[in-house]
Amino acid sequence: MRRALRACLELTPDWEVCGEAESGPAGIEMVRSAKPDVVLLDYAMPGMNGLEAARQIAVDAPNSMMFLFTMYASEQLSELAQSVGVREVISKAVGGVGAIVRAIQDAAHAAQTLPGAKFQASGEVAS
Repeated sequence: MRRALRACLELTPDWEVCGEAESGPAGIEMVRSAKPDVVLLDYAMPGMNGLEAARQIAVDAPNSMMFLFTMYASEQLSELAQSVGVREVISKAVGGVGAIVRAIQDAAHAAQTLPGAKFQASGEVAS
């Protein structure tokens, strides 16, 4: 899944994948150094779950848009995720990689993000 997502992100000419991490703590460190525009988090990551990582990322990189990618999408998880700064929870089971790409495009369009945005993927999602 992570390779497929990275490949899709890299196909978008105005997007740059600036990193990839295998765990929540490594993802947090990467975000601290790269300060990406977008952070993709898997809910189930080694070291800490995506909500725990999002809580810290919101402090360290408050301008980064965060998305949580999970098999466990629910209204309750969406509410929890939004309370820690995640913009959207996206189900792996419904829409897969394409859903993440569309969510980022929609968010970038809505925020009128300038071309050349950097993208950070963390955990099991992609890069």
